[in-house]
Amino acid sequence: MDPTEPPEKAVAPRTAAFAVHVFTACGAACALLALIAAVGADWPKMFVWLGIALIIDGVDGTFARRLHTAELLPRWSGDVLDLVVDILTYVFVPAYAIATSGLLPPISAIPLGALIVVTGSLYFADRQMKTSDYYFRGFPALWNVAAFYLFLLKLPPWLGAVAVVALAALTFVPFHVVHPVRISHLRALTTGALVLWTLLAIVAVARNLEPGFWPLAGLYLLAIYFIGVGFLRRHHP
Repeated sequence: MDPTEPPEKAVAPRTAAFAVHVFTACGAACALLALIAAVGADWPKMFVWLGIALIIDGVDGTFARRLHTAELLPRWSGDVLDLVVDILTYVFVPAYAIATSGLLPPISAIPLGALIVVTGSLYFADRQMKTSDYYFRGFPALWNVAAFYLFLLKLPPWLGAVAVVALAALTFVPFHVVHPVRISHLRALTTGALVLWTLLAIVAVARNLEPGFWPLAGLYLLAIYFIGVGFLRRHHP
């Protein structure tokens, strides 16, 4: 900070930087509201709050980089704050929903919920969870998205249990999953797919998770795209 700067000009950037941290922390408030909805079995409302948290997580890093938050406020760790919020919105609340919604066999629901939070916590603690070019390694603990598809698919409970076990195992398999915001390769196509996925997800939630054939088909095809595009990753040191 330049000591010759007027105090009001010196404070303004720090205030803006701290506002980014507050914005990120609002994701935790969304997690609480999503959990309250889940306890009341109001699944569409739960996904609304998880969706808002997903949007916050998608844009807060851009704000932080542009406002130089890390440099201006070294006391506050944006990375730690982001991980705290992510574990709540990506893992903990979805695990509760999956375990208590009847999607899984009653005898295995709680153990599988515990499996989700344990493997998800380990994933977020992994310092190599992302490649140097911002691809995720393994299933990136997107249990909010997994829960969304489980609610849409309405699989037989035993098959839902198999899906949960498979995704938990894939957490530790070193395949690559695209980051839909930060990857430069096929960015325009991936951004378009993300926008379309968001619109279709809104339709699904607005229709009480009964979106109809075409929106559902679109969500399935987009899921295949997001999984498949990681296998097209260019070599990167």
